[in-house]
Amino acid sequence: MRPSTALAALTSAAAAGLGYAWVEARTFTLRSSTLPVLPAGTAPIRVLHLSDIHLVPRQHRKRAWLASLAALEPDLVVSTGDNLAAQDAVPALLEAHGRLLDRPGVFVLGSNDYWEPRLKNPARYLLPQGGVKRVHGRRLPTEELVRGFCDAGWLDLTNRRGTLKIGTTLLDFAGVDDPHLHYDRYAELAGTPEPAADLTVGVTHAPYRRVLDAMTADGIGLVLAGHTHGGQLRLPGVGALVTNCDLPRRQARGVSRWPTRSDDGAWLHVCAGMGTSPYTAVRFACRPEAALLTLVAPEALA
Repeated sequence: MRPSTALAALTSAAAAGLGYAWVEARTFTLRSSTLPVLPAGTAPIRVLHLSDIHLVPRQHRKRAWLASLAALEPDLVVSTGDNLAAQDAVPALLEAHGRLLDRPGVFVLGSNDYWEPRLKNPARYLLPQGGVKRVHGRRLPTEELVRGFCDAGWLDLTNRRGTLKIGTTLLDFAGVDDPHLHYDRYAELAGTPEPAADLTVGVTHAPYRRVLDAMTADGIGLVLAGHTHGGQLRLPGVGALVTNCDLPRRQARGVSRWPTRSDDGAWLHVCAGMGTSPYTAVRFACRPEAALLTLVAPEALA
């Protein structure tokens, strides 16, 4: 094959791959999982896990799909951060949540709830843990976002604990601010879970090992996280190329256990999220998603 022919073929393949990745980043999907984390005899709880929306107001397809999730009528909504990608995104974000804000909910924040995304070399994403973190740039309207969620009655778990009663089931929550930016302060709220609670849930944006280890050491039974985008770029037979944190690549999305070699550790769910940076708006073999988790007693799976 002549060099010019090989170059043309390579260019065509790259263009096709990029076009596919652009389309896939706009092909939203709902993933469903069942987790045996509730005490015997407890009624199931349906949890909608949202993460990494990275909303720009012009993203009407994403806004409409997010609004459509209210039809699921979940018992609880958990948001694990990185909601924003523009200074003017909060009103559009809250509007897109729509009737979901009428459901019980809890949330934590991610780096893209604080800092506006910037154009940077996309190859940095492939470095260990995303390369060196430099916190600078334009601040996003974090207070407006928090106020919108709190005014709807959602619990702010940013380095906080809280409880919610879902039906007859009492859920205890322990959440942290974004570990990716080292804003997490789990030591300030660590301790024995609420004795009366049927389940304690850990909530974090980025699933760094130090946070997962601390939460599971406290006996937390379920941890929900986002941040990884499921790898954003995945290859058949390989999976996620990176997780943008120190979580093992095989746990970049979906359900697993922590510690990884323990059958009696915490259940971990990492949502691959429904967005991307506006400057790298592609996904490959990793569709944008929300997750519907059904929490049940173990006998329900027998």
